[in-house]
Amino acid sequence: MEIRFFDTLPSTQLYLSEKLKQGELKAPVSVLAYEQSSGVGSRENSWSGGKGNFFASTAVPISTLPDDLPFSSASIYFSYIMKKTLLELGEDIWLKWPNDLYYKDHKVGGTITQKVKDTLVCGIGLNLQKSQNGYRALQSDILPQKLLENYLDSLEKFPKWKQVFSEYKIEFELSRKFSVHIDNDKKSLSDATLCEDGSLIIEGKRVFSLR
Repeated sequence: MEIRFFDTLPSTQLYLSEKLKQGELKAPVSVLAYEQSSGVGSRENSWSGGKGNFFASTAVPISTLPDDLPFSSASIYFSYIMKKTLLELGEDIWLKWPNDLYYKDHKVGGTITQKVKDTLVCGIGLNLQKSQNGYRALQSDILPQKLLENYLDSLEKFPKWKQVFSEYKIEFELSRKFSVHIDNDKKSLSDATLCEDGSLIIEGKRVFSLR
């Protein structure tokens, strides 16, 4: 997969999405910035920071994704593959439903996905060394370029959703002491039921994980 490197970008997600829309880039392609000034997070929050942290977005053709992947659970899929990549590099990370990367009880990163034409664009921000956006950092010596390369190696194997979900449903138990924002309301995950497609049943209502 082609990787484009930048010293700094306002947002890897916005840059890659615009280049795809304009036809200047074509999936599969990934963008890594060593600094990000106006990154996009979930619920229109920002995710920015300086050198030593991880800011990347990757575009893959939807046709290459596993045929059993529920599109609404793409954030879980991409996030869990990153979580496993970090574990292989020695970082004790877990995934809080649906797209937040946690170290113990502290958020250190997150994922956002969007559809652009016939591609899916996944942006990931992770505080490897410095906390400049209100979240904790790992204090890790992992180089952003090394992390991206390892992540893409894992992603390009495109494991089945069934395989990813079978592992994630065990890890989901860690999410139960936290809450999640649903339509601007904060909902506890303590009694949530995780469904096979990655959605939740909360207070009798079905909630999908698209971020």
